[in-house]
Amino acid sequence: MAEQLPADRPTLEAVAARAGVSRATASRVVNGGDGVRPQLADKVRTAIQDLGYVPNHAARTLVTRRTGAVAVIIAEPEIRIFSDPFFSRQIRGISKELTAHDTQLVLLLVEDRGDYDRIERYLAGGHVDGALAFSLHTDDPLPAITRRIGMPTVYGGRPGWTDARAGGSAGPWGNAPVAYVDADNRGGAREAVRHLVSLGRRQIAHIAGPLDQTSATDRLDGYRDVLLDADPALIAEGDFTAAGGARAMTELLERCPELDAVFAANDLMATGALGVLRECGRSVPGDVALVGFDDAELVAESTDPPLTTVRQDIEGMGRLMARLLLRTLDKAHGAGRQGSPGVPGSVITPTSLVRRGSA
Repeated sequence: MAEQLPADRPTLEAVAARAGVSRATASRVVNGGDGVRPQLADKVRTAIQDLGYVPNHAARTLVTRRTGAVAVIIAEPEIRIFSDPFFSRQIRGISKELTAHDTQLVLLLVEDRGDYDRIERYLAGGHVDGALAFSLHTDDPLPAITRRIGMPTVYGGRPGWTDARAGGSAGPWGNAPVAYVDADNRGGAREAVRHLVSLGRRQIAHIAGPLDQTSATDRLDGYRDVLLDADPALIAEGDFTAAGGARAMTELLERCPELDAVFAANDLMATGALGVLRECGRSVPGDVALVGFDDAELVAESTDPPLTTVRQDIEGMGRLMARLLLRTLDKAHGAGRQGSPGVPGSVITPTSLVRRGSA
């Protein structure tokens, strides 16, 4: 059945006629299918460009069984998302990869637990093909939701739930390994603390992130890998915000006024710690050496002194998440090319220490 379009809007039949191919061939090219000779595919693409043809989205969805949209779910309040450069960089990476594959990004925010009912209804309504989710906490209901409705999902960060909880049989992805992209948080933390030890620092404190997130526990474990006999009083939990870093730094100075170095689990907490140290008359790095984690340029390079930190490729991780999901969708819908690489269950990206003025 031909598409019902306004008279002044080019049809798929017009594209086929312009390219000198059948409507079926033109349709395969428009919908990203295989089996069309490169020369013919080029003619169809040229005809599309010449005529200004725009595919009928509803018809395309019926053919491909895909909406061309992906949900990005961030399990944090809005104020946190728009104040932490980590999230903007990760979204930028995701957006670049989805745009390169003609896929729409739909952002879903979690302000409180009640939002999960709304998110589940939206995901189950067939509005998106898959989901990218990050900043999850260990008690987050999202993995159970996506499993229950059979939604293919890639996670940002090592999952903190058990394999039994992540598995199941709902949907065609229920028994697949949990797919995620993360940085080498533990290895990066070890490098940060070893650097502080190499500077001759002996009372090295740690401002941890919220310990219901695996990135925070992995960085704490990396700290402990190097300082096997670290005094528990030298560890304080923050919340990945500058205010949380300031509170933790105040607590550490009250407990251990002789500390001479701090490893903060992210750059924002490091900036909060830096402000408290300055207010207390401690020079950085003279009295206290300070190292962060993330290398969020707008933060790390703007502090005084500039922040020594562990770099993770945040934007690249976003691109990898999107790429992994798109490969999963292509494989599930039979669109993957013969001989294409398989879909890995997880990717761990390397970290590196960036030395600046604070340590």
